[in-house]
Amino acid sequence: MKAIILAAGIGNRLGKYSNNKPKGLLEFNKKSLLQRHIEILKAKNINDIIIVTGFKSEMIVEHLDDSPIPIHYIINERYTEGSMLSLGCAREILLNESEIILMDADVLYDDEIISRLINSKFKNCLLLDRNFIDGDEPVKICVNKNGNINEFRKKIPGEHEYDFKGESVGFFKFDNSTGKNLVSLIDDYIAEDKNDAPYEEVIRDLLLRDPDKFGFEDISGIPWIEIDFPEDIEHAIKKILPKLSKTS
Repeated sequence: MKAIILAAGIGNRLGKYSNNKPKGLLEFNKKSLLQRHIEILKAKNINDIIIVTGFKSEMIVEHLDDSPIPIHYIINERYTEGSMLSLGCAREILLNESEIILMDADVLYDDEIISRLINSKFKNCLLLDRNFIDGDEPVKICVNKNGNINEFRKKIPGEHEYDFKGESVGFFKFDNSTGKNLVSLIDDYIAEDKNDAPYEEVIRDLLLRDPDKFGFEDISGIPWIEIDFPEDIEHAIKKILPKLSKTS
């Protein structure tokens, strides 16, 4: 199993906290988000890690120079054009690996979340948290009465029918078949000049096309937060960090 971490974005919504550096280098208790990712993955015996960089990529490489395991870097030179291209940069891994973990870099979380993902019975798995504040920002996962995911987007139409919904953590597990399908869809989006769409759109396309192929793990109650805004950092320090296990 290999892990792909998407860490190419700028993080310009963080204001004073950005310090003109990638979000993955934000530190909590003197340890960056990327360092935390690597340590957790290593503890789960995932020792093959690919980081897709873009903005200030050299800062990430230098920061992780003493990583406990080797890191493979892929640079998205067009990082300002969106996350779809960042995922597309990892096409060789998606095409050739039997099983991969895909992760957003800007998440602070308890290591139990990764355990739930890699140990899930589902070969293609999303993570869902029912305890979230609804709004325009969270990417929602909607589940119907049959237990299938029937929508995956930030904005859910008011008339859309579902049994319950939760927020996506931004971590996924895919098998090789899904990896290949993702690459094909990414190529289609780029050919149609829609590469500015978020990478979640190609996952959504596959979900809606073949919902029985995907499952989810409900991680409600396990501490985590995506870091997008200054208030997220403040919440992370006050509410999330104190709840994390020592191995997180």
